Amino acid sequence: MKLRYDKEDDVLMVWFSKEPIDYAEQATDVIMHFSKKNKPVLMEILDASKFLKETSRILPAQIRQQVNLS
Repeated sequence: MKLRYDKEDDVLMVWFSKEPIDYAEQATDVIMHFSKKNKPVLMEILDASKFLKETSRILPAQIRQQVNLS
């Protein structure tokens, strides 16, 4: 799993796989990208700073520091 926070766009991206993305579905502030075999590949969390503040206890220190949650 790979994590990346884009501070400029306030988006947290979580990669579950390196498979090519075939399609995506959005539910509120989460966009989930799937492979042709319907396996999750990438999850994008929009308005991530709000989400991160609510869940900061379980996030890696590197992500907390990028959003000033430490």
